[in-house]
Amino acid sequence: MPTQGSAPSYLPPATQPVRGVVWGIHLALPLLGLWVLLAEPKFNVEWHDNPSHAVLIITVAAVNVALSVLISDASRRRQDARLFLVSMVFLSSAGFFFLHGLATPQVILPLGSLGFDLGQQVGLSIAAAFAFASALPLGERAAKSVLGSQHFVRGALFGFMILWGFVSLIPGLTPLSEPPLVTPVNWLAWASVPGVLLYGAASVMMFLLHRKRPSAMLISLITAYALLAEAMIAGMSQHNWHLSWWEWHLLLTLAFVFVAYSAYLQFRREGSSAGLFDSVTLAATVARIQRDYDQALEEMVEHVRRGEPLAATRLSGKFRLNEGQAAVLDRAGEALANERELSERLGALVAVSAQTRIGLPENELLATSLERVRQAYGDVKIGLVADGRTEIGSREYEFPDGNPVRRDHLLAFPLTVKGRLAGVLEVPVGRTNQDEALAATLAGQLSISLENARLYQELHTLFHQYMSPDVAHALLADPGQAALGGELRELTALFADLKGFTTFSERVTPGEIVEMLNRYHTAAVPCILNNGGTIVQFVGDALLALFNAPAAQAGHAKAACRAALDMQRAASEVAEEMAWKRVDDVEWPTFRVGVNTGPALVGNIGSPELRGFNAMGDCVNVAARLQGVAEPGTVVIGETTLKQLGQGVTVNPLGRLSLKGKEELVAAYVLTEMP
Repeated sequence: MPTQGSAPSYLPPATQPVRGVVWGIHLALPLLGLWVLLAEPKFNVEWHDNPSHAVLIITVAAVNVALSVLISDASRRRQDARLFLVSMVFLSSAGFFFLHGLATPQVILPLGSLGFDLGQQVGLSIAAAFAFASALPLGERAAKSVLGSQHFVRGALFGFMILWGFVSLIPGLTPLSEPPLVTPVNWLAWASVPGVLLYGAASVMMFLLHRKRPSAMLISLITAYALLAEAMIAGMSQHNWHLSWWEWHLLLTLAFVFVAYSAYLQFRREGSSAGLFDSVTLAATVARIQRDYDQALEEMVEHVRRGEPLAATRLSGKFRLNEGQAAVLDRAGEALANERELSERLGALVAVSAQTRIGLPENELLATSLERVRQAYGDVKIGLVADGRTEIGSREYEFPDGNPVRRDHLLAFPLTVKGRLAGVLEVPVGRTNQDEALAATLAGQLSISLENARLYQELHTLFHQYMSPDVAHALLADPGQAALGGELRELTALFADLKGFTTFSERVTPGEIVEMLNRYHTAAVPCILNNGGTIVQFVGDALLALFNAPAAQAGHAKAACRAALDMQRAASEVAEEMAWKRVDDVEWPTFRVGVNTGPALVGNIGSPELRGFNAMGDCVNVAARLQGVAEPGTVVIGETTLKQLGQGVTVNPLGRLSLKGKEELVAAYVLTEMP
């Protein structure tokens, strides 16, 4: 068991200890049997049956040819050099096995031939060279070279096999066509050793490949190479027609049948021959196959994303899928498309819900929602009630019972606000009842969004036109702030009124009074709001603004003074603009401003029926008194405010003033400039 913190050892299923032992025993048993037969000649009996031998050999050769064709076809499709070399292992074995069968006595020649004894060992030696080459980790250049010469290699092999057939089967042509020797050919045993070593090396290299890329087909190929090596060992004894001689025939048969059976099982499991030998291919081919599958997967995803058919027919041809697999692919694609469509529609519902919370104007809300909804539902349209009619194009809708209305391929749902018809949602008819349910949910969500947008607009009008934005936003976010009560907080109060307002009012019409006040306040209010102030009162020609209440504000004294100077500049511009309109000697009033900093009680003041946000305290009273002593067009500030302005401001001291309601004298300054 691996220790904590160490990587677990890797053992593929086929190389786990128990399976490895069993596999080793199966490979060792034939060699053990061969040793017993050669060590005890009494067991190595002779059994001579020409027809059985010929049928066995030709049948196994046919199996080899079939395997060679399958692997060669895979090599052509995958353009893989290793598969080509593996196919040559089976082809060379099949060819010489077939020639060995033809050389069986009484098939063509009455006594057989020397080629009958030598042919199979020669064929296995050639196959061993191909097996060794197939197990090598060929690079790109070497693999390309092998593929480029495959026709020449295959042609040379066929030529050599045909030549061997002529010289072995035509009587009197060469020594190979002479009857087989009675005594063994000594040099043949030694000539077989390189082939045995090549098969052994190929088996080891294939096993190492299997550890990196576990595969049943690789295991079957490793087993086949090992059995071929054992067949060559068994053939070295050259005891024709004895049991040891039949053993290497049996080993050859097992080697080829083992691979064929593994391919058959994989074909049954996968239902296609397209990937039977993919696990045997070179690393570059495996990577290319993976890219092909990744590309096919991306293509499937793209088709699903666009809601298009999966084109299973084309994919079937590319990956050689059978009809059942193509049908499954079609169903899977349809399921994926439906799932994606459902996800898109649910996502659209969430998006519409999110838009509701932003507080967008009604038209912008509907336009944004429609853009998102159409991505999921198709050509969706919305029509709002106008002049008592609910129309989309030339189609008019009524919903007497509140149920959706179906027209051709369209389905219309009512949009309601406070229980009354406010519009209609028109969507294409879906394929399932689930689609209709989702469309109904969408209509409900759009109704909520529409109602919220209109309620938000009403609240915006009610709150923002009668109080500062800060107070309005605070109340909307936390209605509990509207409760009676307050807190002590340091703030800066700004009082402003119009000097000469009474005289002006006595000499002009009420309409001109309202016009004058609106012009001044229109210019003054943005100066306060832009500097973070909150206007809490308009009393006739006067106003009260607070800084650092209700929202916290750093540098509130500087902000208040900057707002005051901005107010005076804006008011001066209004007075100059209106001067050319005056036809009499009536002078427009002029703002005077007082600013003071200090603690004050801030909160909602009034009764449960009627209340207002305000501030009370000496700080606010002093600001009002400073405004009273200010000359028209000036800003007077208190000493506490001046201390918070820092360096760079320009003031004119007014000395210590006696203010109404204050026993102590109050230092005051005229603020003329600040950075």
